[in-house]
Amino acid sequence: MTTDLSKYDANALPKPEVLAGQRYAIVVADWNPEATYAMAQGAVDTFIKHGVHEENILVQHVPGTVELTYAAARLLEQNYNAIIVIGCVVQGDTPHFDYVCQSVTQGVSTLNAKGITPVIFSVLTTLNMQQALDRAGGKLGNKGIEGAVTAIHMANL
Repeated sequence: MTTDLSKYDANALPKPEVLAGQRYAIVVADWNPEATYAMAQGAVDTFIKHGVHEENILVQHVPGTVELTYAAARLLEQNYNAIIVIGCVVQGDTPHFDYVCQSVTQGVSTLNAKGITPVIFSVLTTLNMQQALDRAGGKLGNKGIEGAVTAIHMANL
């Protein structure tokens, strides 16, 4: 049985006074906004809840999931503690799904291999839109919240 994946131990995170001085970027794809915007809001709310100042959170929109890698690469140059990429790819009748998923996965892996700034992969790859909505604030939690918690952990290794 799958449960809410957004549950975490807040006590395992750094103190708010540490996070108050940190900067985070969220790159969100505008494709499938009913999922991606909910995930981005979950990430922003989580950062603020744990002490990151709102002015230290950049939300950058890009047209689709493939463009996440380029935007994240540009943000590596801007001294963020971590970057989250948020997208949603729903499988269709053509192999386009496979190419998009492969592109963003490889792109984020390449950025992380550089070791400059952690780039957190919060991209849904689902069989249908209901699965995406279940993971974007629905019965399975919000992967944006998970992305923010992961970003905080990775920024504070």
